[in-house]
Amino acid sequence: MPKLQGFEFWSRTLGGARHVVAPMVDQSELAWRLLSRRHGAQLCYTPMLHAQVFVRDANYRKENLYCEVCPEDRPLIVQFCANDPEVFVQAALLAQDYCDAIDLNLGCPQMIAKRVLLAHEKLSVPVTCKIRVFPEIDKTVRYAQMLEKAGCQLLTVHGRTKEQKGPLSGAASWEHIKAVRKAVAIPVFANGNIQCLQDVERCIQDTGVQGVMSAEGNLHNPALFEGRSPAVWELAEEYLDIVRQHPCPLSCVRAHLFKLWHHTLQVHQQLREELARVKTLEGIAAVSRALKLRCQEDMSRQEEGARPTGDLPFFHWICQPCVRPGPKESTKESSGGRSKRALEEEEGGTDGLSKNKQKKQLRNPHKTFNPCLKPKYAKCDQCGNPKGNRCVFNLCRGCCKKRAFRETADCPGHGLLFKTKLEKSLTWKGTQPGLQEPPQTGPGAPGGFSEVVGSALA
Repeated sequence: MPKLQGFEFWSRTLGGARHVVAPMVDQSELAWRLLSRRHGAQLCYTPMLHAQVFVRDANYRKENLYCEVCPEDRPLIVQFCANDPEVFVQAALLAQDYCDAIDLNLGCPQMIAKRVLLAHEKLSVPVTCKIRVFPEIDKTVRYAQMLEKAGCQLLTVHGRTKEQKGPLSGAASWEHIKAVRKAVAIPVFANGNIQCLQDVERCIQDTGVQGVMSAEGNLHNPALFEGRSPAVWELAEEYLDIVRQHPCPLSCVRAHLFKLWHHTLQVHQQLREELARVKTLEGIAAVSRALKLRCQEDMSRQEEGARPTGDLPFFHWICQPCVRPGPKESTKESSGGRSKRALEEEEGGTDGLSKNKQKKQLRNPHKTFNPCLKPKYAKCDQCGNPKGNRCVFNLCRGCCKKRAFRETADCPGHGLLFKTKLEKSLTWKGTQPGLQEPPQTGPGAPGGFSEVVGSALA
């Protein structure tokens, strides 16, 4: 069949898909894609794959694509990241029989046009691209037009700049996406600011795009494209059932459960720690059942007419988005120049410990991070590093090794036995009558012990 292009590819191969699940590292695996398709998703992407690893590692190909497809999981687009055009094409050729298109994540701008053009010429499936916007709308438009000219058949535009990530994410610019859509003659998907079905419909209306891609919103509510907000346990149980049929790494399952139960885990934090500790799929399922019971108890105690706490639109047991606070320039000014961590320490909110240290303390209750309570170490006489408690020279291991070698001495505290080994070597030579002795003996003799060990140390 001839390779379809542009709008014909979107309408015929992709079925005119409007509801799209984004490529998400360790999150858009087969089981999650199947769950999302059951609840309104019309097109899914694989997690971003590394082209170079995909080419050289057969196990990587098997685990991330060849064993991660099934007839129900179509249409499907495989996404790669790659800097080398030849490597990208090699990876795409190995993947093209398992998908409907190959997508290039353009996080790195080097040789963009060549990568797209080469793949467009050599692949039997269309090439699509996913980009972030530049601060300037006109620069973003020129970028998109360059990709279209190079052979891109469908363009996804994430309405945030490359700097807008994590706590600095902020709102996505639909104005940039709208400008791109008007400037190119290929289908465009929008990505950013999608938390419910109303956002999807408003985005299509405001920007004129052909489809809308969701990442974070889909992770918190896989039924987003259905326009539903079901109880969390309904989707959690369905997802776990799919995982039993299509196994995936436990880390992926755990991450999905943390997202689905995000708001409930803020209320029942002891189960959050339990979810982090369990080592089996059934263990994760047991924690999910315990969370369901806690939620049902909370529901039974709910008074008539009660409203959700905080800024949540629904009660914590309902699937709903997790809205990140936007970056605030005045944060330091309003806090007197003190960081959030410093304020938490003053309030005693975290006892001065980061989340990572709190986890370590949970595993070892006797562990302390207070510098005043930590044991004092005697210092090495030469470099100031902690010395060995049983070092015969009162030095750290590095300094001790140099001195013991120089003096052909032993230090049992550091397990250094230069003197002992030399004596054993000389004794062994004395028992070998045919072995010719060198004219000189001792640690400094040419070709002797010191010279051999010295070359090894060098």
